[in-house]
Amino acid sequence: MQQVRPTPFDLVFEPIAQTTFPRIQSAISASGQNPQDRDAFLMQREVVALLRDLRPDEGLGEGIDQLAALVHHGYLFWNAGRRSLDLSADQLSELLRAVPEYAEEGPSPPPHYVQVPVRRLWAPVVPGEAPEPLDGFFQYGEGPDLLRVLGVFGIHPERPGFSVVEVGGARPRRLARADRSPLFSPTLAGGSAAGIYSLTGGEELLELGWRTCQLATLAEAGRWKA
Repeated sequence: MQQVRPTPFDLVFEPIAQTTFPRIQSAISASGQNPQDRDAFLMQREVVALLRDLRPDEGLGEGIDQLAALVHHGYLFWNAGRRSLDLSADQLSELLRAVPEYAEEGPSPPPHYVQVPVRRLWAPVVPGEAPEPLDGFFQYGEGPDLLRVLGVFGIHPERPGFSVVEVGGARPRRLARADRSPLFSPTLAGGSAAGIYSLTGGEELLELGWRTCQLATLAEAGRWKA
């Protein structure tokens, strides 16, 4: 029997989702704000309290922006019904090797989490440190031409936390690597033989998000995993 992998939502928000998120939902509804408006979201008193509770005692410094992004994506994921999409190894390979199509992108899918196969896609998240594997990414559309993607890296049972990287914007056009190697091709030694891939920058993560939107839109027709 295949073991179910916990998502970042399970690890961070599951204990508080039943109490804190409904209060945030009520506050946002009462204020008439769009929940996708991050500036307005972060001004909510309940959100400020949650960030304070999640912040470690030693503080985060510049990492507070990453925590705020994680909380916002986590809330939108919950508010949209906790939709998720698990990519198989074949689906991931097909997405990464596909020739980009820049025709009409279609309607944005609701906020969701995409989980990729274990240790198949790696990226240098922290400069000067070893690359980390991508567990998956939260994403939501800010209209038909804008997408926000929060990559989650380095989830491991023996690690107390994980790394996050957020990118956003329109779909990259004419995206290419400086060394002319194919997008998503491995940069780790022995990567090709091991069947793994690499992200070399935020634009590749954003492009992956856009490519996945088509699958997510199909899932909206009835194949979401909740």
